[in-house]
Amino acid sequence: MKTPWTRTVALVLALGIATVAPAQVQDAIGLRARHDSLREMLANSPFGRPLVLESTQSSDDLRGDVYAIVDQPFSAVGPALQGTNHWCDLLMLHLNVKNCSSTGKAPNEWLSLVVGRKFDQPLEDGYKVDFAYAMPSASTDFVRVQMVAETGPLSTRNYRLALEAMPLDAKRSFIHMSYAYAYGTAARLAMQAYLATAGRDKVGFSYTGKTEDGKPIFVDGVRGVVERNTMRYYLAIESYLGAMSAPSGEREEKRLRDWFTATERYPTQLHEMGRDEYLEMKRHELQRQRADALH
Repeated sequence: MKTPWTRTVALVLALGIATVAPAQVQDAIGLRARHDSLREMLANSPFGRPLVLESTQSSDDLRGDVYAIVDQPFSAVGPALQGTNHWCDLLMLHLNVKNCSSTGKAPNEWLSLVVGRKFDQPLEDGYKVDFAYAMPSASTDFVRVQMVAETGPLSTRNYRLALEAMPLDAKRSFIHMSYAYAYGTAARLAMQAYLATAGRDKVGFSYTGKTEDGKPIFVDGVRGVVERNTMRYYLAIESYLGAMSAPSGEREEKRLRDWFTATERYPTQLHEMGRDEYLEMKRHELQRQRADALH
């Protein structure tokens, strides 16, 4: 039987809700400056790819940022990351996202997610969250997309998802994705309960030190949650972009397989289920989503 904290944690873990604070990157010049400041960290990334992951926690909010270089030209990346339909295809790769739909026209577009547990379940058992979708900037050298949901279950609020991208050269692009959400007492207690039970052995990617034999000690707790979702969403972007060159009828299956393969590179943090189980679950969810769209 589901309890309120179980369902709340499923939502908080799934959405990854992003924000770019007003004082941060706002245009191509600012994003390029950030790339330049991260050049050494990108070149020496422990992820085996040019990627920097950051996370912060305060008394009432969580934040995660990922900066990454993708081997895709901006002429492909920019258009692929614009439009609610593209974002639904991308977000559905996440194992907690059960359904995605869009309504309205610019500047009043909405993207609705149903999020839930890490297994196949009826949509009515998940949570529906409506995001106001906006694209504040789109040009030949910069794109920014953001989504905002003011409230969530229990005391969660101020959900935001944002992404910025720019070209580095003719073959590569630089991406910044950021997410954050605010929470109150009820959500804090729910997260504490999760971390004391099902999430007690889960960790993130940042090092907090080393063991006596030199092995890394990874961050755990709420920051671990943030970092795992940061990586899951980055891998969804990477898998979505990587499938764009495939024939249209093969893209969906390719991005599903590529996302799962990518997550399994980091089994300590991201392994949740076997490949066949994931593929079966996602195929069913996507089939259901298409059927719902016809009604």
